[in-house]
Amino acid sequence: MRKKLYAIIEPKYNGKDNRYSRIYDWVMLVAITLSVVPLMFREQPRLFYYFDVFSCTVFIIDYLLRWLTADFRGKKGGVWAFVLYPFTIMAIIDLLSILPSFKLISEAFKMTRFVRLLKVIRVVKVIRYFEPLEMIMVVMRKQRVLLLTVLAISVFYVFVTALIMFNAEEQVNPETGHFLFATFFDAFYWAACTLTTVGYGDIYPISSTGRVISILSMLMGIAIIALPSGIITAGYMEEMRERRINSKKATRSNKDLGN
Repeated sequence: MRKKLYAIIEPKYNGKDNRYSRIYDWVMLVAITLSVVPLMFREQPRLFYYFDVFSCTVFIIDYLLRWLTADFRGKKGGVWAFVLYPFTIMAIIDLLSILPSFKLISEAFKMTRFVRLLKVIRVVKVIRYFEPLEMIMVVMRKQRVLLLTVLAISVFYVFVTALIMFNAEEQVNPETGHFLFATFFDAFYWAACTLTTVGYGDIYPISSTGRVISILSMLMGIAIIALPSGIITAGYMEEMRERRINSKKATRSNKDLGN
């Protein structure tokens, strides 16, 4: 029975989707959608309360079923699988998605709308039921070393650029009468915006030296920002190819077992 439940919760377990797994996925997607809808409104009518009750009930059932079949997931089996499952990333996300509905957070947190923000975590649950997003997460996990290296390079470049600009741009903003970069954080914020080519336009250099530094930062920023895109794209294509091969192998195995 637990194997059948796991085949519904995780259709990849038996190499293909089945009708019950598709129904299960759609129920979860509906529950996630209904739980997010109230977050798009300031006023909370009574209908949203029932949305939350339905979503929370579905989330609890899903959490318990995944815990019940934890030994089929991952490398560790037996009792350790059930002990370690609540500490996995997705299990923690599932639990945090449930807690706001139980009102286990103190009133002080409620006044800061912490509970409302905590409910936003429920959107992350969509990753399980939307394969492209799930594949991107798998790729990011596999390529985490390269991505962390690019992140480190980016942060270092932003820091160096901000440091240069903070000391090079000493002009005073004629509108405010203060330095354009009053603090190092302002320069760091400008460097991050320039690196990502966002350019909000709220902070910008006006001296020739500062503009030259901006041009160099923009050119280098384009190259650095392109690195993670190439890594994720290449990894995504490789993951898609591997899944197609595994899917074909699973289909052949099922046919052989049927014969």
